[in-house]
Amino acid sequence: MIKKVINAKSIKEADVVLVSTPYEKTASSHKGTVHGPAQVVKCLDTQIEFFDRKYKIEVTDFVKTAHLNLSKIKSFSPEKTFKTIKENCLKLVKQDKFVFLLGGEHSVSYGLLSALSAKYKTKDVTILQIDAHCDLRDDDSDYSAHPSPFAHSTVMRRASELGYSIVQVGVRSYSKDEYEYFNNPKNKVKTWQWGLGDKPKVEEVLKSIKTKNVYLSVDIDGFDPSVMPGTGTPVPDGLKWKYGTKLITKLIEKFNLVGADVVEVSPVKDSVITEYSAAQLVYSIITEKFRKKLK
Repeated sequence: MIKKVINAKSIKEADVVLVSTPYEKTASSHKGTVHGPAQVVKCLDTQIEFFDRKYKIEVTDFVKTAHLNLSKIKSFSPEKTFKTIKENCLKLVKQDKFVFLLGGEHSVSYGLLSALSAKYKTKDVTILQIDAHCDLRDDDSDYSAHPSPFAHSTVMRRASELGYSIVQVGVRSYSKDEYEYFNNPKNKVKTWQWGLGDKPKVEEVLKSIKTKNVYLSVDIDGFDPSVMPGTGTPVPDGLKWKYGTKLITKLIEKFNLVGADVVEVSPVKDSVITEYSAAQLVYSIITEKFRKKLK
């Protein structure tokens, strides 16, 4: 019998719902993230091994996964895209589903984060953001002729305004305004930078999280381009695979993961390394989140 990661007959019976959000209208550099979700889903079902080496079982035998593809958002405005993602995620959150976004550009995360604020007090949730960039702009007027407060470079500013604390890992590029924002203690943003001194130990990063609940946002450009080359805005000297996967595993072991996203996958012609690696991350995150079911 052919097995698939997306194995739930309906959302009702699912433990986790993968929500594809193929959107890139505010992308500021290389395009292609609109194709990311479909390629990650393809790799989930045809490339990765379902047998987990850590738990010595096939996770798909224990965890039910459904898929919701918001394909129509491709042509929407940034504001309409945000509202559409929020409305759909809110329905899933109210059904107590674990919602996992697949992007698309990073702006899509704001829809899920807004939906989760209906279930959790934002002051009780910390966002762990793996990213080369801060995404703390108020809008993208410094580089776009059609500025928007819903651009990909503003997603963590909007999340901060909702009341979430943010811990950023792998940052190595930001504007002056973003620098001032994360250095203001009232904004509750801790930025672990790469390329300036020694990298922090995983344990140091986790100690900077002060809440029980966490949301994981993985912009794949947070990883080094040697690991994840297929992305719109690659920056040298990012996270290595071993460090990133250890951080994610320890995070989920120690805290209560309430939601997640993997975004900014921009497939490269004649290469599957980025979408394959992103798919492996997705599968590993689901495995750790539902580890208590693996019996």
